[in-house]
Amino acid sequence: MWLGLHEGQWPVLSGDWVYPAGAIVPMLAAAVGGTAGGSGYAVAWSLLVTALDAVALGVLLHAPRLARPAGWAGRGHPHEPRTTAGAWWWIAFLALLGPIAMGRLDAVVAPVVVVALAVTLRHPRVSSVLLTAAAWVKVAPGALLLAVVVAARRPWRDVVLPAAVVCVVVVGAVLVGGGGAHVASFLGEQEDRGLQVEAVGATPWVVAGPWSDAVEVYLNQPIVTWEVRGPGTDGAADALGLLFFVGLAACAALLVWRRRHLGAGFWSDAVAQRELVVRGAMLLVLATIVFNKVGSPQYVGWLAPPVAVALALRLPGWRTTAWTVLGVAAATQVVFPWGYDGVVAAEPFVSLVLAARNVALVVLLVLTARALLRPPAHVPRPLDAPVVDTPARTDREPAPDAV
Repeated sequence: MWLGLHEGQWPVLSGDWVYPAGAIVPMLAAAVGGTAGGSGYAVAWSLLVTALDAVALGVLLHAPRLARPAGWAGRGHPHEPRTTAGAWWWIAFLALLGPIAMGRLDAVVAPVVVVALAVTLRHPRVSSVLLTAAAWVKVAPGALLLAVVVAARRPWRDVVLPAAVVCVVVVGAVLVGGGGAHVASFLGEQEDRGLQVEAVGATPWVVAGPWSDAVEVYLNQPIVTWEVRGPGTDGAADALGLLFFVGLAACAALLVWRRRHLGAGFWSDAVAQRELVVRGAMLLVLATIVFNKVGSPQYVGWLAPPVAVALALRLPGWRTTAWTVLGVAAATQVVFPWGYDGVVAAEPFVSLVLAARNVALVVLLVLTARALLRPPAHVPRPLDAPVVDTPARTDREPAPDAV
């Protein structure tokens, strides 16, 4: 930002950048604190993140009302019960994730995604705009649009078109600024990366590292990232580059299957609609983490919005997931920043903590996919019913992590 304000060298406009063009917006907003040194920029950034987290907190407190599907008439139930579970969980998650939840670009994106998921069914166009705008800051929220498309009654008009408008605005602004040649540069910045040490796919080498001289953790100087090198790591990185897209496609196919399996009753079942959006978002987020050769610690922040919204909406079957994600957040803070020197030095304790965290992410992915494959764990509820806890059906076993 200092280079942009004082030298006219703006990211994307003046050259390739690892982030999408929209990342300039929050970075520039924090520049009101100053860019010449000192703590002013950091304070302004922290205040920005705190304000966004507070907005997300307020949305979580009013999520049942905000999440009423379009067409909800409020007949017979003018007031839906409110729960603070999602809000308290959100606060606990931020605390357990630690400095990462404040000092990374993803800290700006996560609260925006909370709002987007909470209003998806009531205002799908707003959700589409927010997710697309967030994707132009960090790419990951763009994947969540798949869940919104599947759950929308009019996907082209209410999801695809608003997303396209946002893209046109962003790309148009970059073209006007003379950065047309670099607008998509962030898509190619990951191609030459190796297997990052925190990535889920690097777990076998992380576990072997403390006891094997064949495994090395080294610094990739051009992008300042610690990666792991050893027998098979190049092949694993290449495989993950392919599995990333295959995994997302499989997730999209599962969501489409789930939607069709629920049939016409889907449009009159408020819980089913909310569950498909939120559980679908969780599945897509987990896939982008597990099948990624890049495993930066801030990626864990992507897990928080679906869980917080699910708890705020009192959806059944999220307790195990919620507790596990809190454990993942705590383990991530142990690994980074506090134990990162130990990761780089391949020390046994912190390496095993990282490995356990990664295993937990894989387990979460399996549990989330299985929950979408199994029959609903709730009694269908019409659109005009209040948001209350719904018991699992008694004629079969509950979902794998049902409350």
